[in-house]
Amino acid sequence: MQGLRTSNVPSTRYEKRGDRHTGRSEFDDLDGHSARYTPEALDTLCQITKFNRRELQLMYRGFKQECPTGMVKEDTFKGIYAQFFPKGSETSQYAHYVFNSFDQDHTGSITFTDFVMGLSVLARGSLQEKLRWTFNLYDINGDGYITKDEMCRIVAAVYDLMGKAVEPLTDDLTTRERAEQVFQKLDLNKDGIVTFDEFLDSCTQDENITKSMSVFNTTL
Repeated sequence: MQGLRTSNVPSTRYEKRGDRHTGRSEFDDLDGHSARYTPEALDTLCQITKFNRRELQLMYRGFKQECPTGMVKEDTFKGIYAQFFPKGSETSQYAHYVFNSFDQDHTGSITFTDFVMGLSVLARGSLQEKLRWTFNLYDINGDGYITKDEMCRIVAAVYDLMGKAVEPLTDDLTTRERAEQVFQKLDLNKDGIVTFDEFLDSCTQDENITKSMSVFNTTL
């Protein structure tokens, strides 16, 4: 569930947000008390995401039920993530990568703002925005390139998560062999790394990838 490196978006970490005169946020009224970490005002979140006020209010209620402090640590995130997959699925490693994609400032916690910004891209973003998020997910160390090792680690995590239900390895290819096949397809200039431009060019020309991105389009 990383293309959200939006440096122009105001930071919301470790600050109390709300009306400048009352010190309260509209979100405080949703659970009846002032949270330790309060997200941006609703109007601001409406501007920096693709959700409306009602959608944000509903998501915040659910977020606070799972995370009363207003912050999600990685262990909690992994527990929540595991609920969406069949019992016995190995979700931990992939959830770790997804968590990092939401935790853009690498603080070890996800705020509600982090959460809805990421979800906004996945649910309502353009194809290019979704591909940017996916690229950043694969770019594990955040250096702007995908290496073969990073590709292998992500592909291995995906197969741990979903097994052969997603794409049966009928030709008995190992996970690493499959990752190398994908990497070679993306590495257009064969220099051993995949840039975002290469990733974008390859994916936008592949109808199967385009269709797979469209499944995230939702109306809440």
